[in-house]
Amino acid sequence: MPLTDTFVKQARYSGKPAGEKYSDGGGLYLHITAPGKYWRLAYRYAGKQKTLALGVYPAITLAQARKRRDEAKAQLAEGLDPGQVKKAQKFAKIAEGENSFEAVARELHATKSKAWSERYASKWLRYLTKELFPYIGNMPISEVTAPIVLSVLRKIEKREVQDTAHTVRQIAGQVFRYGVQTGRCERNPIPDLQGALEPKVVKHMAAVLEPAQAGELMRSFDGYQGQLTTKAALRLSALIFQRPVNVRTLEWNWISFENAMITIPSMNMKRTKAQKINGRPHLVPLARQAIDVLMGLKALTGRGKYVFPSLLTGERPMSNNTVNTALRRLGYTNDEMTAHGFRAMARTLLIERLPGRVCRILCKRTIHRRRKSACP
Repeated sequence: MPLTDTFVKQARYSGKPAGEKYSDGGGLYLHITAPGKYWRLAYRYAGKQKTLALGVYPAITLAQARKRRDEAKAQLAEGLDPGQVKKAQKFAKIAEGENSFEAVARELHATKSKAWSERYASKWLRYLTKELFPYIGNMPISEVTAPIVLSVLRKIEKREVQDTAHTVRQIAGQVFRYGVQTGRCERNPIPDLQGALEPKVVKHMAAVLEPAQAGELMRSFDGYQGQLTTKAALRLSALIFQRPVNVRTLEWNWISFENAMITIPSMNMKRTKAQKINGRPHLVPLARQAIDVLMGLKALTGRGKYVFPSLLTGERPMSNNTVNTALRRLGYTNDEMTAHGFRAMARTLLIERLPGRVCRILCKRTIHRRRKSACP
């Protein structure tokens, strides 16, 4: 006699170790044990008696259990083993999860991040987590098409952050290339998006580039009324042409007054992880004026680790906003001069004023940037 919803709902465990089995017909039965109520299908395949789990009541209702029974019967009629079909579906689902865009991206990150700097690896994954995973993370990577990716990038463009859209597009391309290499997808759709995005808004770091204005800037340091260490940081930034982070994190044990040289360890340079580990230190020659600035600071901060320590604690270097704030106090807006602008100022003036060979040597040694056509 077929089961009813009322009977299934009211049936209770009898206390027998093996539980109770109540048949619904066609091999379907309800198995009640101490933990709960389970739907099972008894069937024969290749001469062997087998049992197929169809789900747990009440998550699977009587009607749903009957539907699953009928599907299994249809598979038997086609010569298939319902148990093997279920296993295959389970493995396919697992494989689909492993082949999702997010799974491939995280696998690539785990593989490549060992050679990346910690900052870049974190930033790379953060772009994916925020911009792509919420929309295409669960999709099989093979099913993610160029129009689908473009629709996600359009959401970013609407926030008017074109640079982010281009960066995310580039990162997505890396994920798809890895997907192709590992057999998860047949092609990388990202090249199809060439020219589809709004152009990047290229905004260079503001810098004083005219010789007369550069002289005026240097003279303005004399009238700075703030901390002596900040005034020294301004002067040194204009004399050694280094990235702001290399100036503010400068350590006393990197400086050789005898050799007039700063030796910045490779690990402290803006390089890939492999380059940091295997690269040479960055050497910065010191002009007489730069040595004078550093000698003047020696009495103030020479007992600590940093040349420019934080005003709050000597255990940390100066804040990354200190020099920019000082420039604002001197009357220079963010569109006129920035801490990073000292490098651009030096590069421009060197190119205009020095012979080609000398210019190339200085740019390579101090600014740490090659420009084939810049120096004459």
